Amino acid sequence: MTKAFRFAKTGGPEVMEWVDVELGKPGKGEALVRHTAVGLNYIDTYHRSGLYPMPMPSGIGVEAAGVVEVIGPGVTGLKVGDRVAYNGGAPGSYSEARVMPVARLVKLPAGISDKVAASIMLKGMTAAFLLKRTFKVKPGQTILWHAAAGGVGLIGCQWAKALGATVIGTVGSDEKMALAKKHGCKHVINYNKENFVEQVKKITKGAGVPVVYDSVGKSTWEGSLDCLQPLGMMVSFGNASGAVPPFPVGVLAAKGSLFLTRPTLFTYTAKEADLKAIARDLFKVVGDGTVKVRVNQTYALKDAVKAHQDLEARRTTGSTVLIP
Repeated sequence: MTKAFRFAKTGGPEVMEWVDVELGKPGKGEALVRHTAVGLNYIDTYHRSGLYPMPMPSGIGVEAAGVVEVIGPGVTGLKVGDRVAYNGGAPGSYSEARVMPVARLVKLPAGISDKVAASIMLKGMTAAFLLKRTFKVKPGQTILWHAAAGGVGLIGCQWAKALGATVIGTVGSDEKMALAKKHGCKHVINYNKENFVEQVKKITKGAGVPVVYDSVGKSTWEGSLDCLQPLGMMVSFGNASGAVPPFPVGVLAAKGSLFLTRPTLFTYTAKEADLKAIARDLFKVVGDGTVKVRVNQTYALKDAVKAHQDLEARRTTGSTVLIP
């Protein structure tokens, strides 16, 4: 037996229940991982609320770090005692331990702590594929990144700066403005006080930007399109303010033959080789200090309900980790 969070109906944080669950033995190509740190992510709230429908009842959580305790038949390249981390698969990382497919596990280098690993396997790898695969940021470009003080934003903005881009970040408070400024943003806009479209046009001398990275969703959608250059790309990868409502695709033509993508990390890392390659890119920039990771909040895993309440109330910055 082990402890884990489960929910049988969608709703607010209170639907999550801390319960005993059976922990089976790992089968062929699987390993049992004892968690040492679990990542908290906005996608967890989408699963819990029903925005992203899940079969019920369900586990929750998509990333964690830990130690291999048992390996199943046919497993090579991994041994008991190895430090590993993962993202993706069926939700269920809000648990003391679980059985995982070995193909989804990434060995951790010595320079990456369990806590940092649990905070970057989703957010850091998301920043990695967004910047290097979805839209390949090049030196000299000026880009716009919404929620620049969030978990993905703090990593993405630092990395974009290291790639030679000028980063415009948006945030929702003066405190977060200072945080974003320290983590890669040359220009920071408080969208609760300023019109971010007007500010982006001013910064770019009316040219706009070639790409917008937007995890906010509904409230920034229209403005984001208006910030783009002709042939620019709108990268919509989250819904912190709610889902983007349906819209006529002709809008993209009218605003300059724009491109729109709604990427997910799970698609970009569906192949084991891609998963490992993106992880290597991430571990390199974190390990050499190019990207500094901020784990600004930790909660006991059993207090995940409180962690969800704080996340949705925008009381967190950077990354948050749950400790079993």
